[in-house]
Amino acid sequence: MENSFRIADNIDMITKQACAKVNLTLEVLRRRGDGYHEVRTIMQAIDISDTLTFESATEINLVCSDSSLQNADNLVSKAALLLRDHANCREGARINLTKRIPGAAGLGGGSSNAAATLAGLNELWGLGLPLPDLAFLAAKLGSDVPFFLHGGTALAEGRGERITPLKRTLMNWIVLLFPEVAIPDKKTARLYGELSAKSFTTGDLTKGVVRRIETGLPLEDADLCNVFDDAAGVIFPGLEEFRKTAERKIGQRLHLAGSGPTLFAWCKEETNAMGIRQRLIAEDHSTHVARTTAPFP
Repeated sequence: MENSFRIADNIDMITKQACAKVNLTLEVLRRRGDGYHEVRTIMQAIDISDTLTFESATEINLVCSDSSLQNADNLVSKAALLLRDHANCREGARINLTKRIPGAAGLGGGSSNAAATLAGLNELWGLGLPLPDLAFLAAKLGSDVPFFLHGGTALAEGRGERITPLKRTLMNWIVLLFPEVAIPDKKTARLYGELSAKSFTTGDLTKGVVRRIETGLPLEDADLCNVFDDAAGVIFPGLEEFRKTAERKIGQRLHLAGSGPTLFAWCKEETNAMGIRQRLIAEDHSTHVARTTAPFP
């Protein structure tokens, strides 16, 4: 029931790695009556991660390597308070967060931190809450937070909070590319705002990719899709031209990682990933090579 690999575990301290993710598919089926959108997406955990440590304390106190994130609006702080209220306990914690996942990049860093906090403090405080209880709290914090209690390769439905881990985990390499484009406030809401009825699909593309994964067939570039591809070109000025230029350099498609603007190349072999990275580095692009990861133990 962990959302990460356990590094240290004693009576006074827990350490968690909070991984990033990419969306291999992302379809929007419709706009719901509650204002959310019905989605069907395949989420994949990757091995770029933030580190969180949780130590016993009298109050809840967050210390972050990025001082701009060290505030009450951080999902880590919100997750800690939500868990404490839910469990009706009076425990505190000193939480140290070391950031490596770029913020507002579409990689789920904040959501992963929140899930790590729920799992870490559940252990530190000895609450013993089962996974369904943690998932219920995670969904209150954000639509994709529940995924990070599972990791691996998973189907997400509803507004993203209904998670079905797939029986087979993909083991591929990914080259992340971080475009230097302006990221507006509330980017995800703005991306949804750019969608129209023509953007909505049946979710059958994602169902087909689930079948491929669970039958052991390799995923190709053509299997991957993201409903925000067109909208991202509007929300992130210059992104589409950047992507096309980079694709010509590497001779391969680049995919939107989630709600963007991070792009990724899907690779079957490490040598392929390293070759793509070298070509991108030669153009002074910021990149990172990552591996897909299995479900959390």
